Amino acid sequence: MTDLHPFIAGLPKAELHVHHVGSASPRIVSELAARHPDSKVPTDPEALADYFTFTDFAHFIEVYLSVVDLVRTPEDVRLLTFEVARDMARQNIRYAELTITPYSSTRRGIDERAFMEAIEDARRAAETELGVILRWCFDIPGEAGLEAAAETARLAVDLRPEGLVSFGLGGPEIGVPRPQFKPYFDRARAAGLRSVPHAGETTGPQTVWDALNELGAERIGHGTSAVQDPELLAHLAEHRIALEVCPTSNIATRAVTDLDKHPITDMVAAGVLVTVNSDDPPMFGTDLNNEYAVAARLLGLDERGVAALAKNAVEASFLDAAGKHRISAEIDAYTEQWLTP
Repeated sequence: MTDLHPFIAGLPKAELHVHHVGSASPRIVSELAARHPDSKVPTDPEALADYFTFTDFAHFIEVYLSVVDLVRTPEDVRLLTFEVARDMARQNIRYAELTITPYSSTRRGIDERAFMEAIEDARRAAETELGVILRWCFDIPGEAGLEAAAETARLAVDLRPEGLVSFGLGGPEIGVPRPQFKPYFDRARAAGLRSVPHAGETTGPQTVWDALNELGAERIGHGTSAVQDPELLAHLAEHRIALEVCPTSNIATRAVTDLDKHPITDMVAAGVLVTVNSDDPPMFGTDLNNEYAVAARLLGLDERGVAALAKNAVEASFLDAAGKHRISAEIDAYTEQWLTP
């Protein structure tokens, strides 16, 4: 099979499922750890590789929250956000919807308005200086309960920053049923935000149904267990409800045990709109380019197939119509140029 890595590296891309703190590179994490020496996070970038080796999903959440604790000031927030965009620019990511959990920062003492100003300043700079368009998904940390849900909805609706487009729900699924979050999603949706909860990553397909029926989900984060329910797959395909698939993440958190048996193949076979994403890339030792290479291998894709996968993410994004057309046209032009002798 042709080595697709060079093609993927230059391919214009959009990313829809990638976490703000979880995108902090070892360089940035070590810099933040050095700023806050009371943290247990290693300051040595090489030691971070061992630190980011997870035994299961619960352990991943524990490590993730320890990195969240390194983001303590508006300056930390701004640095992290802009550097994430810089890493995206290196991968030719043109547009990204970055999942941010403001509750994790504001409850640690960062002023809520200063937090909003920090991410917005970074967003504007990323577009001007790097050519990366960023939009935000404000995410409820499910493990923090309904207090966090209420606060996240308040921050999203009452202090809505210009870049905010959607409302999500992350964290553990086991013991955190989706229906309890309905009032908060109702409030966010009434304010015009789109619904993009995680569901079916570490629980069964009923969690995905709950996200659809109770939370009005327009895209599903992960949705790996959807393949266990043919009726659910048919529903997702018929209504063009995209799945935000993150192959390497699913292996790292043990949501999927064998990459060669990843359910992405069954999702695509069922006609579901599948997008490829990196989730928490440095923590999982990956990036979006690598995730496209993984997906291409699993799905047996050539260059045109990879380009079509990239266009899925553009279609499923919440970018305006003109922006979607521009990036899709750029993908087409790049692909034709690459394939023209």
